[in-house]
Amino acid sequence: MEEIYLELEDKEWPYTGTDHDRNIVRAIVTDDEGSFYFVRVERDDDFGRSTLIETAGGGVEEGEDLEDAVKRELKEELGAEVDIICKIGVVSDHYNLIKRHNINNYYLCRIRLFGDKNLTRQEIEDFHLATLKTGFDEALAEYERCRCSPLGRLVAEREMPVLKRAGEILEKSNE
Repeated sequence: MEEIYLELEDKEWPYTGTDHDRNIVRAIVTDDEGSFYFVRVERDDDFGRSTLIETAGGGVEEGEDLEDAVKRELKEELGAEVDIICKIGVVSDHYNLIKRHNINNYYLCRIRLFGDKNLTRQEIEDFHLATLKTGFDEALAEYERCRCSPLGRLVAEREMPVLKRAGEILEKSNE
């Protein structure tokens, strides 16, 4: 199946320039029973107060391969060791409030086993990162529910098309 590429604009905050690009890896994570794993994030920062669903992932370190980065991020945030099924695609999006352009590289991954998480102090204390295990339709409904905040709308616009494509890939592989 062809990789997707989406270019999204931030319509929540006025554009005042971009001062940096960030290369990011993210993953739609599933298990053999058909459950999906996300992170729940509680924020109270420049973006406002919100509780969001989001794919696990984060910044690619200098010199790091994208696939190594996604495996590292999933181990850190979910405590999961995974097999990469495929690359879903790239979503380029902007966060005008912090003048950042993100290049989000999305993968579809299957969990092999769970172990310990390795969250940063900021992920624990500022974002209260927690694992959310859910079904496909419940995940889509949760993204819709989170659209009540400006940041929630940006995250939903970025992630819902990727989750839907992951569902198509998984459905096709089950045929």
